[in-house]
Amino acid sequence: MDFKDDVQLDSSQTESRGRGIPGGGLAVGGGAAGIVALIVALIFGINPGDVTGGEPAAVGPTSDLSAQCKTGKDADQNEECRVVGVVNSIQDYWPKVVQGYEPAKTVMFSGQVDTACGAADASVGPFYCPADRQVYLDLSFFKQLESQFGAKGGPFAQAYVIGHEYGHHVQNLLGTSAKAEGGEQQGPESSSVRLELQADCYSGAWAKNAYETGVFEKPFTKADIEEALSAASAVGDDSIQERTQGRVNPDGFTHGTSAQRVKWFTTGYETGDPAKCDTFAGSI
Repeated sequence: MDFKDDVQLDSSQTESRGRGIPGGGLAVGGGAAGIVALIVALIFGINPGDVTGGEPAAVGPTSDLSAQCKTGKDADQNEECRVVGVVNSIQDYWPKVVQGYEPAKTVMFSGQVDTACGAADASVGPFYCPADRQVYLDLSFFKQLESQFGAKGGPFAQAYVIGHEYGHHVQNLLGTSAKAEGGEQQGPESSSVRLELQADCYSGAWAKNAYETGVFEKPFTKADIEEALSAASAVGDDSIQERTQGRVNPDGFTHGTSAQRVKWFTTGYETGDPAKCDTFAGSI
């Protein structure tokens, strides 16, 4: 995944915060299981403090990304700048396919962060808060994705995850999240699973069209896409349950199986059409 050296980055779409004050531990067991449960809570607008038991976090110092993230060359050399470049591309793409699209900021944090959905710590993983329409991202998650979940890692694994979270933003704008809120939140056919798989598909649709946004030097390679598929497979419900519980319980699914996550990202990528991402119609 290479950025155009001279492309100008818009750092106003992102924010980098320092470490907050550590809060309470996970009431749901922590680790990978905590990531699954807490992301679902955040997607449906539940205060994560009710799940984590944490008090609101102190907001750490905010660093000025505009000083260090100016061009695509910076994005190729600096992880935070890479996030800026990916976010710029995603937010250039979605207004072209969603009428009335409203930009959402990505907040990079370390340790703990205070959001309109409540306080959350790094164990939550990347998430989207519908109450303030912002994506939250602790970059340490991507190391965890490799070390604990067995993903290949790499720059495009990060891009896939960011694209997925912006998929939730699109769902929020379109009213899909609100419609899904009244449905089942667990189980193989649940609204939660369908919502997550659609966000995977939306990430794939962006990836197919990303080169057209003018941010990247060339279309994504097969190796790039394999990084995304590895990440999608690693965070499937069955894979996470097997790693954390030693068994698979479909009644507890919230995000879809590894195979489903790969399938729906691939659907988005191969078609490049968000209209093909209707996971709420028929079998998934």
